[in-house]
Amino acid sequence: MVAPDGSGDFTSVQAAVDAVPVGNASRYTITIRPGTYRETVTVPAGKPYVSFVGSTGNGRDVVIVYDNASGTPKPGGGTYGTSGSASVTIDGNDFTARHLTFANDFDEAAHDYSAEQAVAVLTRADRLVFDDVRFLGNQDTLYHNSASVDAVGRAYFRDCYVEGDVDFIFGRGTGVFDGCEIRSLDRGSTSNNGYVTAASTMIANPYGLLFTGCTLTTDAAAAQSVHLGRPWHPSGDVNAIGQVVFRDSVLGAHVKDSPWIDMSGFSWRDARFAEYRNSGPGSTVTADRPQLTDEQAPTHTPQRYLAGTDGWNPIP
Repeated sequence: MVAPDGSGDFTSVQAAVDAVPVGNASRYTITIRPGTYRETVTVPAGKPYVSFVGSTGNGRDVVIVYDNASGTPKPGGGTYGTSGSASVTIDGNDFTARHLTFANDFDEAAHDYSAEQAVAVLTRADRLVFDDVRFLGNQDTLYHNSASVDAVGRAYFRDCYVEGDVDFIFGRGTGVFDGCEIRSLDRGSTSNNGYVTAASTMIANPYGLLFTGCTLTTDAAAAQSVHLGRPWHPSGDVNAIGQVVFRDSVLGAHVKDSPWIDMSGFSWRDARFAEYRNSGPGSTVTADRPQLTDEQAPTHTPQRYLAGTDGWNPIP
């Protein structure tokens, strides 16, 4: 039990993680009482089967937050970089989180850094479940990655809320967003209020990011001002061919009729982007919106994305 007032076993989340034995073979559940925990937290690779659970069942009551950005100076020199900016880093396989909030509240307006990516959560592990979890940030909110370019990192996001503006769901991880709200924040632009995704799925992996039964909402007043995504090629890696599907989801009027865009000289048309049976004012099918066929759709389900080679199926 973690509680900020000292009524639990620990007053910080990291202290509870530190108490989990290395190489544990059974699940350790860290129950977290209401409060704002201003700290950076890392679940190491040697500590699988860790769960974070908010004690009230309301994800707003427990907030784990910090405010590092990529360009934030480190005490020992240099800057944190995008990965190092994460408030929470998950390297342990079979991690779960329920009923809480992960946030990075870096204040872009108060700083003039050349790199203002500010990650709330970085995942580099496999078989992760997030249930009723809120991810709050601006640029690069949720960095869903894997342990290496050759490794697949799978995660199931159920009934979650993710907000941000630029590339706020990104990385090479395989992720299913099921029944989530994906909210684009207002950058004050009439034409470009950001990009929902920046997938860097490796070419050998057929499954990147799947959004199914989601609702895309916005704070932005301008219609036709948000892109669904762009293809991220880290360090110009030509084998990072992003894969993203939005299906059976409700898209608000903020989504552009041409919702995909090039990035760093790489064409979105060479990526693996598609939609299927979306609805809402932002779902108008145009020549710039590849659609799955009815024959292709059964291969783009949560079960297909998450099964991997071990048949993992966290879907209730």
